[in-house]
Amino acid sequence: MTTLHSPVHVIGGGLAGSEACWQLVSAGVPVILHEMRGGTRNGQPITTNAHQTDGLAELVCSNSFRSDDWQFNAVGLLHEEMRRAGSLILKSADKHQVPAGGALAMDRDNFSAAVTETLSNHPLVTIVREEVTTLADKDWQNVVVATGPLTSEALSQYVLDVSGEGQLSFFDAIAPIIHYESIDMSKAWKQSRYDKEGPGGDAAAYINCPMDKDQYEAFIDALLAGPKAEFKDWEHVPYFDGCLPIEVMAERGRETLRYGPMKPVGLTNPHNPTVKAHAIIQLRQDNALGTLYNMVGFQTKLKHGAQADVFRMIPGLENAQFARLGGLHRNTFIQSPKILDRELRLKSHPAARFAGQITGVEGYVESAAIGLLAGRFAAAQALGKTLPAPPETTALGALLNHITIGHLEGGSFQPMNINYGLLPQLEAPKVDENGQKIPLKERGRAKKRLMSLRALQDLQDWLNIA
Repeated sequence: MTTLHSPVHVIGGGLAGSEACWQLVSAGVPVILHEMRGGTRNGQPITTNAHQTDGLAELVCSNSFRSDDWQFNAVGLLHEEMRRAGSLILKSADKHQVPAGGALAMDRDNFSAAVTETLSNHPLVTIVREEVTTLADKDWQNVVVATGPLTSEALSQYVLDVSGEGQLSFFDAIAPIIHYESIDMSKAWKQSRYDKEGPGGDAAAYINCPMDKDQYEAFIDALLAGPKAEFKDWEHVPYFDGCLPIEVMAERGRETLRYGPMKPVGLTNPHNPTVKAHAIIQLRQDNALGTLYNMVGFQTKLKHGAQADVFRMIPGLENAQFARLGGLHRNTFIQSPKILDRELRLKSHPAARFAGQITGVEGYVESAAIGLLAGRFAAAQALGKTLPAPPETTALGALLNHITIGHLEGGSFQPMNINYGLLPQLEAPKVDENGQKIPLKERGRAKKRLMSLRALQDLQDWLNIA
């Protein structure tokens, strides 16, 4: 049995690894955090194709944690559950949020700096800047592997060897970021869809760029014709539907984007209020100063030279200056339902737990949530205790179920965002708390609220015994 004098080793300093560290030290358990960024390999600095810094919890794609509405949105519910469980990631996100309508978005640099500072200064945390390529030569008895979608080839091969199961992989694309001062606000305007206020109270958090039908058709033609990044034959693997490159969506049909990231609903152009746009591109604030905006849903595999040309076809972005162009990187995840137990331990090597996106959850918050659970399970082990899984009625429990026991036998295990479909269902209420009849079209929304209220109550019961 691990004692308090034997630290837990956490491999990977992303969102999941950072959260796992925090949960461990919050329970009084010392941690050695191994992060390869900032270390060297063959005398050269170690980095990845997506990271820009060696900071902990760096946001490499979007700067948004998506909806913060705990009553009617599953990811908002997950936010609230994590806050109640003492999440460092949510605490740091709340502290460094930027306007984003109904979403929780943050200044990516300040967010990462806050997480890095908190863990670096904690007396129970030791950060080692080195690459861990295998556990075969280690006598570690309590390990959390949180290396994320960019797990190194060496460690991936070790996991493949020790698990006896193949790993799947997919591509994840990142969206361009634009300097605010280069956006033509005589054509674009600020407004959140349906004027919905976000956590900071701002109902005009997005910059909107409208297109008429001819502009849209020309844009689709250019998008489809633009040169794309090419990959080796062994990299021909499926995309995750929640983060498709914009060109892949366009290839599925010319109208696909108008029903996705370019949908023109819930917005009115103040420059021309009587004309309904055929399509609208939204840009979301990316830093606290409001100097950078990212293109919502515009993950891309266009070559860099083509990106500026194609995206400058968008009204308001004719003179756009890009702080970062889009890109594509390879993600990996394990067959968790086959190889992990209910405490996220590798069945063939129980000393090692897995956390984060590598387990088959998708999204920043979901990855951090599994880090939270892995940290708590590892802390219980270190303290000689047993921690039950969170109830399946909670968002945390639903995610754990998905990656451990919720997979349909014989089907294809794929990454999943949190959604109400993962939670046990309730019957939609017909009357509200005051006995008033709920209109039929609003009953689905009322059902979500009941599920969220149940989740938070069941979570509190779990936290009381955890």
